[in-house]
Amino acid sequence: MPDSPPAAARLPSLDSVLRAPAAGVLIARFGRRATTEALRAIMAVRRAERRFAAAIGPETALLMRVHQANYAISGFTAAVPPAELARIAHAAGLPMVDDLGSGSLVDLAAWGLPHEPMPQESLAAGADLVCFSGDKLLGGPQAGLIVGRRDLIARLNANPLKRALRLDKGRLAALETVLRLYRSPDTLADRLPALRLLVRPASAIGAAAARVAAALGPLLPGRTVAVEACRSQIGSGALPVDLLDSFAVTVADPAGGERLEALAAAWRALPRPVIGRIAKQRLWLDCRCLEPEDEAALIRQFAGCPAPADTE
Repeated sequence: MPDSPPAAARLPSLDSVLRAPAAGVLIARFGRRATTEALRAIMAVRRAERRFAAAIGPETALLMRVHQANYAISGFTAAVPPAELARIAHAAGLPMVDDLGSGSLVDLAAWGLPHEPMPQESLAAGADLVCFSGDKLLGGPQAGLIVGRRDLIARLNANPLKRALRLDKGRLAALETVLRLYRSPDTLADRLPALRLLVRPASAIGAAAARVAAALGPLLPGRTVAVEACRSQIGSGALPVDLLDSFAVTVADPAGGERLEALAAAWRALPRPVIGRIAKQRLWLDCRCLEPEDEAALIRQFAGCPAPADTE
């Protein structure tokens, strides 16, 4: 008999649980163990809702939700859905602000990537203001964006702090250029570098790694240069625990870790720094972000960088 799936895989989603009318229905649909976990989640959310409502006082200016964009909490956790938080805020005559941290203007699931909350979803759920980054998943220059109710945006613009925090013309021009790409979603993955690299096929990455390894091998005598499968971390500012299949050029050195450290340091000191990581007694260079037009320049840099053993 095959092993049964783990309990977590059989649990219903919180949204489906919240819509279920009674515990008897839950048991019939999901089983007793799943129902127990689901009811615990319901009670945790309801307690959180009551805490939000009880914390509102005469000096409360708004309710704010901060999305876990650059970290993850695992285990038995629960959060008040944005729509419910907006309802609590509006019942008290307060605005609700949703800080997405990163945020994406398109559903990344369309390209097989994990879904990341979108500003459009927050606004549809009742948020009055939504904050998100112009860089990270959006793919533009480093900037912060706030969208939402026209009257609240006008108050933000009238605040003297806005002048101190406003973007310069160069960043505004770069941001406008990137935002215009989103008007053609069908070509976005080809034209937006951040998305293009995220959805790059593993086969193309492997081919690039093979070309670099073939050129690098003769430059590092006495070391083993190979191509190995690896996993790319999407980022620390968004989707921090999600990994993508990729390929890396690896360098193994029989002389040990000190010479690998010296090689990694020499590559970091190149005119265009090359950043690798050392793991499993090898130096790894993930080739996901190495595009074809940059390969020749990378190899020329390697050719002009003597291996540490050559300088001893």
